[in-house]
Amino acid sequence: MDARRESEATPTKNRLTVERKSDRELVVTRTFNAPARIVFEAWTKPELFKQWWAPKSMGMFLRSCEMDVRVGGRYRLVFGHDASNPDEFFGRYIEVTPHSRLVWTNDEGGDGGPVTTVTFEEKDGKTLLVLHELYTSKEALDAAGTGAADAMGETFEQLDELLVTLGPSVGSS
Repeated sequence: MDARRESEATPTKNRLTVERKSDRELVVTRTFNAPARIVFEAWTKPELFKQWWAPKSMGMFLRSCEMDVRVGGRYRLVFGHDASNPDEFFGRYIEVTPHSRLVWTNDEGGDGGPVTTVTFEEKDGKTLLVLHELYTSKEALDAAGTGAADAMGETFEQLDELLVTLGPSVGSS
């Protein structure tokens, strides 16, 4: 088998990087093999988002997903193994630029929650996604640890799987 065919048979995985940029900043980057419009839709349409966001290996699933993706709109995500012990994440969108940028608050921790910015940069039909979390203090970032960032590897693989099924049809309605 020649090298070209072998590389087609075993596509390379997109690498996830997690980096602490400062005492208050955590940055996660990953490239997806889909146009920015489709990746953005997967982040902003509840029916798509709930298909990939919760890491399946943890046995959790997204029990409820409410997203009003507009400036000032709110979101509420409820996770859990069962209804008796849910984890909730909620906040509001403070910036929404279709297909290129989302910014939201993470209010479940009170005033100490980070602000999350996700950018979508398309090049040659692929999308570089950069997720940036800015915490109120070094202590807040230290307390958050890297658990959520570590789980993103799996959730982003699940997003990859979803993107393959969506193709160019997303967002055409």
